[in-house]
Amino acid sequence: MPTESPVTAADVQARIAQLWIYPVKSCAGVPLEQAVLTPTGLEWDRAWMVVDAQGEFVTQRELPRMALIQPAFKLDQLVLRAPGMLALHLSLDGVESPRRVRVWDDEVDAWDMGDLAAQWFSDFLGPDAPEDLKKLRLVRFDPEVRRLCSLKWTAGRESVTQFADGFGVLVASTASMDELNARLVKAGEAPVDLRRFRPNIVLSEVEPHDEDRIAGWRVQTEGGVAALENVKPCARCPIPNIDPATATSTPAVSDALQTYRQDPRLNGAITFGMNAIVLAGDGLVLKVGQAVGADWAFD
Repeated sequence: MPTESPVTAADVQARIAQLWIYPVKSCAGVPLEQAVLTPTGLEWDRAWMVVDAQGEFVTQRELPRMALIQPAFKLDQLVLRAPGMLALHLSLDGVESPRRVRVWDDEVDAWDMGDLAAQWFSDFLGPDAPEDLKKLRLVRFDPEVRRLCSLKWTAGRESVTQFADGFGVLVASTASMDELNARLVKAGEAPVDLRRFRPNIVLSEVEPHDEDRIAGWRVQTEGGVAALENVKPCARCPIPNIDPATATSTPAVSDALQTYRQDPRLNGAITFGMNAIVLAGDGLVLKVGQAVGADWAFD
């Protein structure tokens, strides 16, 4: 008698509905039909980052117009486009000089992408920026660096990420987004796009916020079973208030979340989606439509 797979035998059955990467931290995302899983998350996710002259990371929190910068991959290049700008082409294998940068509390080695990239970002973002953010640089994560996720949330297991805020993968669901939009519409507001929440993996065929209630989960790929685990609720800053199409901000999303998404696990912080770590599956290919099996989390 055939043995039931670790995916179909799980407590919760779901599917991958969407896959997203954000090659440049805080710039627009790239939707994918398939993505390679690595120890730091999906390949090319948060591999580049914008920093100020002191090497401090910069995001939409300070410069909302970063949402308008659209990355794409073309052959062996990362191509960046923005309104009113000529496209910036960067070799996937190209870097210029080493430098130290800071992302939250972590100071890490990175690679500067050179003066042309620095000028491009400064020209697009600088005119509306505060004085200390008019001169910007683009850096790339050094693959030799092991930036550890919080051991508090990974139960002491070492997991790594690149320039993401804290963890390699952000998981959300279509049902959670539908729930938020229903509340927005009831409050007289327009529905919003899941892009505001910047997930990597979006699950379907689950109930609203089931991602909060699962721990380990597995994906059946053609090359084997990938294993991940949801470890920490994702606390939300004002970025979901920013319209990714216009870079304008209104408080409607935060106001709606405030009414039902205060999370006691983070002392009442507003959360949406779950941070996950990769347990197994380096090099496996995740695809939209693949089956997911998840286990309920028990405190």
